[in-house]
Amino acid sequence: MGNPILSLKDACLTLSGNAGSIDILHNITLDVAQGETLALVGPSGSGKSSLLMLMGGLEQATGGTIYALGQNLSILNEDALAKFRLNHMGVVFQSFHLIPTMTALENVAIPLELAGVKDAFEQAEAELCAVGLDTRLDHYPSQMSGGEQQRVALARAAATRPDILLADEPTGNLDGATGQVIIDLLLGLRETYGTTIVLVTHSSELASSCDRTVQLADGRINMIEAQRAAE
Repeated sequence: MGNPILSLKDACLTLSGNAGSIDILHNITLDVAQGETLALVGPSGSGKSSLLMLMGGLEQATGGTIYALGQNLSILNEDALAKFRLNHMGVVFQSFHLIPTMTALENVAIPLELAGVKDAFEQAEAELCAVGLDTRLDHYPSQMSGGEQQRVALARAAATRPDILLADEPTGNLDGATGQVIIDLLLGLRETYGTTIVLVTHSSELASSCDRTVQLADGRINMIEAQRAAE
């Protein structure tokens, strides 16, 4: 592996609550190569989503280091992290995080406009068409199903052609046929643009489509499966 696009060394995450401190992640050491597709799997509560959030700078590690594209995320403030994500990352949250007062088209166009793309709305429309939502452009999130909102969130994350795309259960609310469309879209981003993709999934089909699988248990890496043999 050359210089990794994501590199975690002894990364830890401890959160404080009413019952005291809770250790979420323990000494995670992991490198992700540029252009790799990596699936994070494991039982609920194993720390998969928390690990994804650390990779995106959406949670601050309480120990260890996290580098993305050579940048130490732990030394950036919130504004710098937001700018870094805008320029280099796309994130698909499990709860979508769509803006309820904006249409599907407007939600997807936002990051493009912030990035200074001149034909932001035209590109946003193309992204929504790519995920099968050409008839939903002017609909608000409340007018769409959970699966449709998920596809809007994916279109928004992919629109800026990020170096790294992080996705939390990207096919979790979709039927089989639509889920396959999303799998094909994700893998297409890697093939066409060299996007590095890290995703959390309970889908064995989606995990098997990735180059590598990392299994978590109790906040620790339990097993790293060997890279799939080339077909």
